[in-house]
Amino acid sequence: MKCPFCGSISTRVIDTRTTDSGSVVRRRRECEDCGGRFTTYERFEQRPIFVVKKDGRRQRFDRQKILSGIMKACEKRPVTLEEMEEMLTEIEQKVQKLGKSEVSTLQIGELVMEKLKEKDRIAYVRFASVYKEFRDLDHFMDIISELKDELKIKNR
Repeated sequence: MKCPFCGSISTRVIDTRTTDSGSVVRRRRECEDCGGRFTTYERFEQRPIFVVKKDGRRQRFDRQKILSGIMKACEKRPVTLEEMEEMLTEIEQKVQKLGKSEVSTLQIGELVMEKLKEKDRIAYVRFASVYKEFRDLDHFMDIISELKDELKIKNR
């Protein structure tokens, strides 16, 4: 594995862990030349999936785009990068299990909101406000009311 800091190929694995689902291997590595530490992830190579945008354009499924959205929603929230990666892996697995070569941005957005709602409700509201294109305060109030109602039901 090539070091992202100095480009050396002399790296060693310090720690190896599998995710809870067992489908991803996380490796912590150290460069033997510069001492830099970095993380790599190994996962099964799947057949390509294309995402159908709202305007009909198609582009390849991109983990980084989804992770970026999750990271923005979770900014300054008590959600670790590892937890975000795990959410992303679960979302990707659900998309793969659909067995389709194309999936809509709406389906992906719903999966992301589902995971964020389970992990952090503030992050969920942040993501929903962008994803659902809230235009006024009433949209926010609807989502917050929904969350309050769910909490009341859970606490019974």
